[in-house]
Amino acid sequence: MILLNKMINTDKKIIECVPNFSEGQNTDIVEKIASSVRSTQNVKLLNVEPDKDYNRTVITFAGEPLCVKEAAFKAIATASELIDMSRQKGEHPRIGATDVCPLIPVANVTKDECVRLSNELGKDVGEKLGIPVYLYEDSAMSAERRNLENIRKGEYEGLEQKLKDWIPDYGPTEYNDKVRKSGATVIGSRFFLIAYNVNLNTRNVSIANEIAKKVRESGSMIIDEAGAKKRVPGLLKCVKAIGVELNEYNITQVSLNLTNYKKTSIHKVFETIKAQAKVHGIEVTGSEVIGLVPKEALIEAGTFYTGNNSEEKLIKAAIEHLGLSQLNTFEPEKKIIENLL
Repeated sequence: MILLNKMINTDKKIIECVPNFSEGQNTDIVEKIASSVRSTQNVKLLNVEPDKDYNRTVITFAGEPLCVKEAAFKAIATASELIDMSRQKGEHPRIGATDVCPLIPVANVTKDECVRLSNELGKDVGEKLGIPVYLYEDSAMSAERRNLENIRKGEYEGLEQKLKDWIPDYGPTEYNDKVRKSGATVIGSRFFLIAYNVNLNTRNVSIANEIAKKVRESGSMIIDEAGAKKRVPGLLKCVKAIGVELNEYNITQVSLNLTNYKKTSIHKVFETIKAQAKVHGIEVTGSEVIGLVPKEALIEAGTFYTGNNSEEKLIKAAIEHLGLSQLNTFEPEKKIIENLL
């Protein structure tokens, strides 16, 4: 990743891994998965972020490529032992105990190297752990498998049929007892993604979903005057979104993935959703970053809201104007990736 490579002074090869696990309520399980990463040499555990409503935990770690691959394998193995997908419920779409495991080039590593590493990891997970593995994004074997949503369509509950329709890239092709427990896993190399949620002062999740459809790049399907289905594209490029309910806070969110924050900035997403919320007679009350965020994304937001200023003041302005501390305090030293590497 060119931006972070410039900001990190190192000759070492560094990649980041951000697996998403389908457990956010049992702290013992989350800690055991995190410990499997923490115990790996030459890997730094950067962030562990569980969510009870989503029943999902995002873990971020970075280090030398082969060591990161080892840590990812250990984490996936631990999750498959401790998480029973046949009993798992949560607000977030998922296909397995380790739902998705992306590898991101950070410093002195090419995209192609990450693609090769993702194939090696996928092969190990499939053959040694008996988990079906689908490759996505830059690692995808076909265009239809590039998009995570395509692979995850039908979620865990539809996995038995998915294995018949979409043969995994690695691992078993039959729905056996092991697969029933672990589900499948999606692995691949991709650009830095910002997981970002915008808070709405309503519990009506249908409104959150309507806003999500309006802003996400894929838009939504409608029936035209002739009775034919037609896709209407959304307002924002490189943005994926769904509406979710957060019972813990009595609100809903537009839950987003910003797949390229250089093309669609975090503040543009925030302001667009604010405008759409007004259409529905509700308000945006704040937002949150799940996992880590590049410093540049916040500096750009701070500049948008306040103009040129010192780096520290721009980051502070971004936190304030985006409402990043509404639900949980946003701590730059823990949430900005450059501060942790």
